[in-house]
Amino acid sequence: MSGRKPRVTDEEILDVFQSTSDPVLSTAEVAESLPIERRSIFNRLQQLEEDGLLESKEIGGRNRVWWVSDSDE
Repeated sequence: MSGRKPRVTDEEILDVFQSTSDPVLSTAEVAESLPIERRSIFNRLQQLEEDGLLESKEIGGRNRVWWVSDSDE
């Protein structure tokens, strides 16, 4: 297995969404809550979306918001 072990687990990322009353969070807002760089958190959020745990929407320019998927698939 190559690469470094993630310093933040997927569960810790998802906990950021569970611990707020906001319906959506920006990449920057998630990154502020965790000890990893914004680009790294963006990549992790994308992976969680591919895994079906999060959904996202581009809201203009390079801005994207994320939320926990409510699909039961």
